[in-house]
Amino acid sequence: MALLTFELPDGTTRSVDVVQVLNAGYAGRGQADVAAHVAELAELGVPAPAVTPALYPVSPYLAQHTDRVSVQHGRTSGEAEWALVVDGDGELLLTAACDHTDRELEVHGVAWSKNAGPDVLARRAWRLAEVQDRLDELTLRAWVTHDGAETVIQDGTLAELLTPGYWADVLRERGDLVPGTVLISGTIPMTEGVDQFAGRWRVELGDPATGDTIGLAYDVVRMPAPIG
Repeated sequence: MALLTFELPDGTTRSVDVVQVLNAGYAGRGQADVAAHVAELAELGVPAPAVTPALYPVSPYLAQHTDRVSVQHGRTSGEAEWALVVDGDGELLLTAACDHTDRELEVHGVAWSKNAGPDVLARRAWRLAEVQDRLDELTLRAWVTHDGAETVIQDGTLAELLTPGYWADVLRERGDLVPGTVLISGTIPMTEGVDQFAGRWRVELGDPATGDTIGLAYDVVRMPAPIG
């Protein structure tokens, strides 16, 4: 299990005992974005999915607040996403997330790769009900850092992705919309030509109507070589 604590705009906090994590995949609202993401992954050797959108169960302990992700090799990367969190009272929260994925393992199985790295979540959240009427206007951006230089790698809006409401309905039908559930949204296309295998990832979920942003950032750190 993982215990996550989110600060809300009114200064209150919500602590959530995570009981299940589900990662959506190929979850673009438009087929062009889905095809673009399939093409991105195909360049890394990842086979196309049999069904879209997809949904991958992830070990609950992988939902983390952290500023450091340890990896075994140089071909891992994040993905800018939003996360739907069901708090202890059943209220739906929305926050920023970054699904850090092992791209080498992804070639052999997407579900395996999703369990090889953490889903990093921001420490702040909004009540979904308070941004529901302007969800499509919310921005989702990511930056990568190479040799101290930060570059935008993803830049879009939530209009590009299936909505939190869509996924809430899916979970409700499955009997999975329960306190402690975290659903990660799937991602938007990456900027062509930007190296995703970076030493640092930063993700920001923004609300242009209020100017408020929810962000996270973490360093990607190589572990020592194994002995034996």
